[in-house]
Amino acid sequence: MASMKVYVGTYTDPILFGTGEIFQGKGKGIYRYDLDPSTGQLAHTGTTTGVTNPSYLALDPTQRFLYAVNELKTFESEATGTLSSFSVASVTGELAFINKKPTGGTDPCHVIMSRDGHLVFVANFMSGSVCVFSVARDGSLEKESDFVQHVGSSVDPRRQNGPHAHSTVLDSTGTFALVPDLGLDKVMIYRIDAGHGKLEPARHPWVTTKPGAGPRHVAFHPNGRFVYLINELDCTIAAYSFNSETAEMKELQIVPTLPAGYSGSNSCADLQITPSGAWLYGSNRGHDSIVIYKVDGQTGKLDYVGHEPTQGKNPRSFGIDPTGTFLIVANQSSGNLVPFRMNPKTGGLQATGTVVEVPTPVCVKIINP
Repeated sequence: MASMKVYVGTYTDPILFGTGEIFQGKGKGIYRYDLDPSTGQLAHTGTTTGVTNPSYLALDPTQRFLYAVNELKTFESEATGTLSSFSVASVTGELAFINKKPTGGTDPCHVIMSRDGHLVFVANFMSGSVCVFSVARDGSLEKESDFVQHVGSSVDPRRQNGPHAHSTVLDSTGTFALVPDLGLDKVMIYRIDAGHGKLEPARHPWVTTKPGAGPRHVAFHPNGRFVYLINELDCTIAAYSFNSETAEMKELQIVPTLPAGYSGSNSCADLQITPSGAWLYGSNRGHDSIVIYKVDGQTGKLDYVGHEPTQGKNPRSFGIDPTGTFLIVANQSSGNLVPFRMNPKTGGLQATGTVVEVPTPVCVKIINP
């Protein structure tokens, strides 16, 4: 089998987090690796430099273009971050800059593309907004087609004194967009007007979490009937049913991300489900582990499997390859990538023995050749 391509977004500059911590970014840009599917080893193939804080990445459906948020508080004296577009060389995977646009909000932290590749959705964390761009045939970002500003707050005066949109995820049909907002304790739900690149409130415009939960990332089950939400602040995962006609979400279950008896500090980050829909994984920052749950495809409920140490500190994000064979963790504070082989029968993770140093990694995207 040919090698898979791996792209890693990093922090390159100091950044003030919502926690009040100033984090010193040490990365050089967007790192590229080849993943050997037989061994799980990673070989560095290049780094795209000259791009500031490319913390989160997204590839278009054709894998010809890559989009990176530039997690900034100001750009050209305006209170906004930016989004950058790149072309992807078909053989080498090398990136070539195309253009960039301001996102209209501060600290853009997540980007995702529509399944037809015509729209890009960006979540601006610090200012709590969502920006939508149309995309040209050459992969360049065109005009901003919509901008939605969230309003409100929740119970934690330090972390939830205003809206903090953390990600955007689309349902399998591309009809709805779900936006977890850590500051509001809500998952905002929008109907997508694909023709005009607009977001309209759905019939059920939000689902409310427990006060102080801090919703961060969501993952759809491949069958489209269930949605899973990881909550950063109270360290839980919530399972919901999802009505594909109305986007109504009904809570089924809430489970912990931490083992019983753990009393140290922790916050949650990433959440992903395998392509088969059989296993769900979430990252713990503090406990420095990946929690593993088995998914019941009929009921949507979760059964605890275990925890796997990430062999590093502060597992910000992780990537699962399209075949469901490897999971690669980006340990942000210890500056390393750690690939694990995934057991399709048990959901367990087995370290490959490879540990690659990458300064302040944030996001991992894996694509087939």
